Amino acid sequence: MRVEQARAAIDQGHSLNAFISRTTEAGEGVVVAVKDLVDVAGTVTTGGTAPGLLNSEPAAADARVVAEIRRHGGLVVGKTNLHELAFGVTSENEHWGPVRNPRDPERVAGGSSGGSAAAVVAGMCDWAIGTDTGGSIRIPAAFCGCVGFKPTLGLVSTEGVFPTSRSQDVVGPLAADVRTAARALGMMTGQPLGEVKPLDREPRLAVPAGWVDDLDEPTRRSWGSASAGLPTIDFGDRDELAATSIAILAWEFFLVHRQRFEQEPDRLGFSAREGLSFVSQIRSEEAYRVALGRRRQLSRQADERLAGFDALLLPTAPRVAPRIGESAPDVAALLTRFTVPFNVTGQPVINVPGPVGEGELPVGIQVVGHRGEEASLLAVAAVLEARWAAFGGPD
Repeated sequence: MRVEQARAAIDQGHSLNAFISRTTEAGEGVVVAVKDLVDVAGTVTTGGTAPGLLNSEPAAADARVVAEIRRHGGLVVGKTNLHELAFGVTSENEHWGPVRNPRDPERVAGGSSGGSAAAVVAGMCDWAIGTDTGGSIRIPAAFCGCVGFKPTLGLVSTEGVFPTSRSQDVVGPLAADVRTAARALGMMTGQPLGEVKPLDREPRLAVPAGWVDDLDEPTRRSWGSASAGLPTIDFGDRDELAATSIAILAWEFFLVHRQRFEQEPDRLGFSAREGLSFVSQIRSEEAYRVALGRRRQLSRQADERLAGFDALLLPTAPRVAPRIGESAPDVAALLTRFTVPFNVTGQPVINVPGPVGEGELPVGIQVVGHRGEEASLLAVAAVLEARWAAFGGPD
């Protein structure tokens, strides 16, 4: 894609509110959209907040991941819209407009990397950068119908990325397909993975016992097709994993934003104020330190429990994308129930569009792999992508 083509697509799809700002970069290269939580030299990093609240001056330098992308021939077309402060799952942003889902503009794009997912699906870039602390790459990818890749914790540098939870933040790509996501990850890390190699056997897959419940009808149908015949394994207590992750997130997020919350609350949108109020009530330094220690144990247990299998499968979200303005008050807890456990285990996870009927809304399926084994996970995901695409999902 030429950068001029990307800009034309952004102009044509301006009502999606996918972008907060654009660059004037020119030339040949891979066209990348960057979540506006990541520094791009010459642009202001807003974090989805009101103009001037997070930063008033353009970034002086690129985030390390952006510098790597440039080193491998990437061009940045612009900064994408997101859920304010990256603390939410819908990207209904009061300051920059709600990110609209290209599959159905009356529905949310998911969050917090909603603008990145919308930009990919609307053809506004070759691929996009997102961040994921509790599902923020995977949920928008699921809602919009693209691939979203949360790599192993620590694989992609977070230097120059405004933090949500410093010890859990993960940077990864959103792309139209698995192979593009693999090439994107190679550019982001400076360690190209090469072409995804197909498996020469049937992937060994399992489902976590007792985890999957309370699905809406479209998700239930898709999940039933995706998981038919798969064995279940004990993968621990979903709620314990989630609670450990949230204890870490609450303490780290509040430390980053405490002064802003106390001194300028009126400049924050309703969602950001609610989020900060929530974490201020549950934050605990003691619980945080206990959770950090427990995280190491849970990560080791996840490795042990997945032994003998290539990947774990489960839905990305229990619902398809809700309509804009119709999200329930507890929407974040609902939509992250299957995603947040893997932020504490640190495993790589790829959202792959699941099997759906023609004209139906996208449903995402998570493919969860072994820590540090991105190439193997990509090979499994490519097999499933091809298999599920045969159902004739959204165009």
